Amino acid sequence: MHDVNTDSQRVTQPGTGARWGRLAVPAGVLAAVAGAFAYVGAVDPNEPGHYPACPLLQYTGVYCPGCGGLRSAHAVVYGDFAAALQDNALAVAGYAVFAVMWTVWVVRTVRGRPLRIDLGPVQLWAAGVLLLVFTVVRNLPFGGWLHP
Repeated sequence: MHDVNTDSQRVTQPGTGARWGRLAVPAGVLAAVAGAFAYVGAVDPNEPGHYPACPLLQYTGVYCPGCGGLRSAHAVVYGDFAAALQDNALAVAGYAVFAVMWTVWVVRTVRGRPLRIDLGPVQLWAAGVLLLVFTVVRNLPFGGWLHP
């Protein structure tokens, strides 16, 4: 069924304007993430004094799962994926997961379907165990290759 605009006698597809309106939120999220990456790309985290130090690392000497994440993002901005993986491999995986999930979100939004992420207890526990194992291994002597 098509709507007819009686003023101009123009036929429009229903929901065309609504589709673009639905893309506002994914576009806003992408703009925020792109802005964050642009800032980290412009303000080098490898130079001291630009960002606060990780309190866990500063007070205990233990690398948290996020340590090296800003340096990793900086390396991704400049296309140095080897350095990004060296700085924080888990963060690089997170960037890739975000990119895939954002793309799925946009495709589903364009098709008029909501994005549903139904994580059950098994998936949540698996994510927690992955973070814990990554943190423990990067702090053991043989996990030095995971140090930022």
